[in-house]
Amino acid sequence: MKCLSNRGMGICYAPISTIMFPLVLHMSCVLCWTIPLAAQPNGQDSGDQKAEAQVAQWMDRFTEHSRQRQFDKALAALDQIEKLNKDRALTFYLRGRTQFQRAAFKESVADFDQYVKLEPRVESRQWERGISMYYARQYKRGAEQFELYQTYHNQDVENSVWRFLCMTPAVGVEKAREVMLPIENDPRIPMMKIFELYRGTATPADVLKDVGRGDPNPNVRAARSFYAHLYLGLFYEVTKNSDKARKYIELAAKPNLVNHPGINSYMWDVARVHWDQMQQAKKR
Repeated sequence: MKCLSNRGMGICYAPISTIMFPLVLHMSCVLCWTIPLAAQPNGQDSGDQKAEAQVAQWMDRFTEHSRQRQFDKALAALDQIEKLNKDRALTFYLRGRTQFQRAAFKESVADFDQYVKLEPRVESRQWERGISMYYARQYKRGAEQFELYQTYHNQDVENSVWRFLCMTPAVGVEKAREVMLPIENDPRIPMMKIFELYRGTATPADVLKDVGRGDPNPNVRAARSFYAHLYLGLFYEVTKNSDKARKYIELAAKPNLVNHPGINSYMWDVARVHWDQMQQAKKR
């Protein structure tokens, strides 16, 4: 794992679905907002200190609401932080994620865009932004975001797959396959088999079989199965097999998986949000 600095907060890189967001980011936020207080010279305006203390309190509320998956309340806490300091880039990053979790896709993109505007050097890392663009149907921008992410990390199957998904509405499955971002060594099982599936050189059965490689224990198998089910569901959707798409997205969105230690909770939210969208579409 490679750690990068962002205005004094440590943000650690890992492939899309292995980032341990809540704990790492909470500690980063605490450092980000408390270090300026400790560095204040004697005589600094007490109003600034009060504002910083209020920001820290609202950040604690945001963290707790997010932990409890109360995303409307989490967003409201971020609104308060934004009022206290409109130029704090991290606020817009957190807003982008929270808006997505609320299924407010265009708003999510707008917040991620503001984050990148305030912190241009982070643009290549914004895979969450690309996913929000996909769901906001900003497919061209999404494809460009994943192409940019490839310059930051070029061995992430999920990045290649999401660019493929962004491209298919415009060029179709076969053309998107021809120009998939090349991946040679994503060590996570069954990611390389998922890559082969999207390239057209493996089958869904191959992906499911690969989940069991090495006879994993139940926890490891559950985590592998989650990613297999999510990307099988997305594959079946883009290849127009709606019944199987629903089957696998529903499996990926099982509520009991949300706190699984081997599953990135944000990626579980992708499955949950996708399943909710499927359910709503079925009612229409």
